[in-house]
Amino acid sequence: MTGLTQHSAQPQISARQVAAASRHMSTASTPRVAVLYQELEPPLINGVRKPKKPGGYRDSGADIAYVLKHQCAIDVITPVSAPDPERDADWCFGDSERGMIDAIEKGATHFWANTILFANHPLQTSPSLTSVAKTLKVVGQPPKLVELYDDKSFVNNLLRVRGGFTLPSAHDVQDEQALADLLQVDLKYPVVAKPVRGRGSSGVKVCRSPEELNEHCRGLLKEETSVIIEDYLAGQEATVTVMPPSPDTGHDNYWAMPVVERFNHAEGVAPYNGIVAVLENSRCLSESEHESDPHYSQIQRQCVEVARLLQCTAPMRIDVRRFEDSESSPFALFDVNMKPNMTGPGRPGREQQASLTALAATGLGWDYPTLLLKMLGSSTPLHDLRNDKLPPFIRE
Repeated sequence: MTGLTQHSAQPQISARQVAAASRHMSTASTPRVAVLYQELEPPLINGVRKPKKPGGYRDSGADIAYVLKHQCAIDVITPVSAPDPERDADWCFGDSERGMIDAIEKGATHFWANTILFANHPLQTSPSLTSVAKTLKVVGQPPKLVELYDDKSFVNNLLRVRGGFTLPSAHDVQDEQALADLLQVDLKYPVVAKPVRGRGSSGVKVCRSPEELNEHCRGLLKEETSVIIEDYLAGQEATVTVMPPSPDTGHDNYWAMPVVERFNHAEGVAPYNGIVAVLENSRCLSESEHESDPHYSQIQRQCVEVARLLQCTAPMRIDVRRFEDSESSPFALFDVNMKPNMTGPGRPGREQQASLTALAATGLGWDYPTLLLKMLGSSTPLHDLRNDKLPPFIRE
């Protein structure tokens, strides 16, 4: 594996504590779902730390748990016996070893990993989970692969080497000396500078001069992150969600959901959905729009191939944008997201909530509960996620 994860020691919990839960899991016929949120601080990986989301995705985790329970008739395990729809913390378990053991002891047979995983995450390493690893199912990606693929520079360079993918030109900047060297190059402005392990639009900026680029990158480099500097794509922005193979969706291979268009950018960048609601700057394209422009199906095929290449086991989302502001311009891939946001409506006061993947689902005639059920149906045994191997073309 490229690089090592630096992490804190986890409390050791005896496997005997989950023995009863293991016996229950082996005979359970219906799922009992526990949603996990990001309790753990993201580790330092190759000198770079991914910023933790404020709240640790508990808001979307509560959306998922509430809708599964009240609109999908799924047995949802919660930290408290009578969860309050307006209290996010009542619906989700922390992704620490203790939090997951608590969920299993309460009877969980499925984990919904609504969190950021990494190679030394307790979901991957905890010996206390080994006794249930073959029966416990997880909605999520293999932790070891997530750590590798959360490095946007690694993924982009991998796709360039493999060929067949359209991407903007880019430069990697690991330190201030590399930045100084790059600033001597005759870059074509504007360019986009962003963290190599970013979250959403955090730290992403369109820079229109060497001075602006230098100031922004120096700020990012001080925050334990490397930087990607890539050509600015000036045309229409969109995003494509790719689903994994699953009998519940009727697909035995990877497949793309309808394209979702992004608009109303702020300074050339789609704003974080915590600031501007997805419904205010995004829409699912109609079937006729897809059919009228072959560039949509072309980029969908590329996104499907990315998911197949990375061996994803859960939905993933890829942001794309045309090179030029013209319908004749092709799309380029510019951001591969291993954990798409899954916010959605259902809880009181959350009626206007949505996510890009939920919007894409509407193009299939799926509402938010249907999407969640389809995702639950694609869950994978923890044993398989732990033992997922790197694709043969990737060398450690």
